[in-house]
Amino acid sequence: MSFILSKLLWGLVAPGNALVLAVVLGALLLRTRRWQRAGRRLVTLAAMALLLVTYTGLGALVALPLENRFPRSEPEGRIDGIVMLGGAVNPPITADRGDPSLNDAAERVLAFADLVRRHPEAKAVFTGGSGRLLGQEYKEDISARAALLQAGIPEGRVVYEAMSRNTWENAVFAKEMVKPAAGERWILVTSAMHMPRSVGIFRAVGWEVVPYPVDYRTRHDAKPYLRFEFAHNLVILDDAVREWIGLAAYRLMGRTGELFPAP
Repeated sequence: MSFILSKLLWGLVAPGNALVLAVVLGALLLRTRRWQRAGRRLVTLAAMALLLVTYTGLGALVALPLENRFPRSEPEGRIDGIVMLGGAVNPPITADRGDPSLNDAAERVLAFADLVRRHPEAKAVFTGGSGRLLGQEYKEDISARAALLQAGIPEGRVVYEAMSRNTWENAVFAKEMVKPAAGERWILVTSAMHMPRSVGIFRAVGWEVVPYPVDYRTRHDAKPYLRFEFAHNLVILDDAVREWIGLAAYRLMGRTGELFPAP
């Protein structure tokens, strides 16, 4: 139930969707006599928000604390396992075109393949089924297998978990599959913006991991550069807002022990 509810609510509160709904609602109110003033205010606020997203580094500012939370360092010493979270592939496009399709988080696949090659002694696990409310038949493991084969990782080198629908299930199902022993050192590969929530969840299920953040969207010096591109800036803002909401929601549900997990 929490999975379905989260998808439905996110469809309403995602910044991009919320802006569109605000414009539409404002336009409808303008056609009424009683609510014209409210309609004008709503449309004006939506227009100002659109300009703010397009011409400032708002999205990067919201994302920056998330991406800076867990600095990346090259793991030293014994590595027992490497786990990559799903979310970097486009299963429907892969199924339609017959060729592995990656999205903006493709760095997860590249970093995972590199670590797997550099640590042949380590177990390698991909965890990701389908995070779609509709279209559960499109599983991420098929796309990930094909992409990793193209990256030079042979079949059989990676274990695939394909039933999870969100990060909580990623951790739970992967742990049940590989049963990491106490004292083992596992590297966790996911997007930098997603790392705080991911680490909190893995800690909550009793699986200590070494964070290996990738897929950065911001500069480390806290000076977001301006890009006059609405779509690009909105994607960063959407992703960052989703993570902040996810941190709060998972803390309320007891799926993390901290509101903002730290090293």
